[in-house]
Amino acid sequence: MVNERIGFSLWLDFIERDYLQKEFRRLVADGVINGATSNPSIFASSIETSPAYTAQLERLKNHTAKTKYEELAKEDIKLAAEALYPLYEEGRDGFVSIEVDPFLSDDFEGTVEEGRRLYREIGMENVMIKVPATDAGYKAMRTLVSDGIHVNATLIFSPMQALKCLDAIEEGMKIYGAAGQKSVKAVLSVFVSRFDRMLDEKLEKSGVQPGRTGIMNAARIYNLVESRGEKAIRTLFASTGVKTDAYEADYYITELMAPHSVNTAPLDTIEHFMEHPLHAPKLPVDETAIDTFFKAVEAAGIDMQSVYDKLMEDGLKAFKESFTKLLAHLE
Repeated sequence: MVNERIGFSLWLDFIERDYLQKEFRRLVADGVINGATSNPSIFASSIETSPAYTAQLERLKNHTAKTKYEELAKEDIKLAAEALYPLYEEGRDGFVSIEVDPFLSDDFEGTVEEGRRLYREIGMENVMIKVPATDAGYKAMRTLVSDGIHVNATLIFSPMQALKCLDAIEEGMKIYGAAGQKSVKAVLSVFVSRFDRMLDEKLEKSGVQPGRTGIMNAARIYNLVESRGEKAIRTLFASTGVKTDAYEADYYITELMAPHSVNTAPLDTIEHFMEHPLHAPKLPVDETAIDTFFKAVEAAGIDMQSVYDKLMEDGLKAFKESFTKLLAHLE
């Protein structure tokens, strides 16, 4: 497995029906990836552009758009879960994530109901339910984990969000573990590259090194997660695709190499990384160095709390827009 000696896992941030039945299985068999993630934007792109869904959509033509989406998504996630299951059985990850309806981000009961239902209907133990890091989401994470459902806490931008996710998930694990059940796992998906796309230009003009805000923020959250000492919870670095020529395509993989962590990345990013996959860990970063960096960011006139709030708002909005567009396409 890629950099297994470091304790680092690489997951593919891409889902598409034909790909899952062919190349995806090769990546798993060759030890390139040991997990996968999806989100509303990924499903929207795949379903709207791939002919692989035509036959199933014809069978579902009399159903609602939401039902059509769920049936397509559940089939894809099950295909991925089946390909990854041997790894899961061996304790080498093998997880695939599916996100709840983004319009449920402020609905605790709706999130729990949909999360339980998707997990049950997909019928594969190695599925993770993705839940956004909102006030309702924290409560839902706790409940789902206490049910024995693996959780991917997503859209994490700030250390405070990460702490709330940790508290909720650990509480859920204690409840579940008290019943003497098997282990339940969780990851905290920390978004990375969006910080740099937002701030690089301003920071560079102020003499602050660009391309480091997302990494330093992720490094701080990684330190928080590791300080808890909970082996069943890992930091997952997300939003790691590079959308500029300023950095190597695998920049956010190589710069976030860390024991007891996961990086989920687009296919082209992973392909670039595999051209020279052996790297030394870059994390942990000393908290003093992180503090020094963010003092420079603050001196450049940037309020990080405002940045966290804006990125969360934009992230939820983007997923809702993708989901709305997809449902309109399926009408």
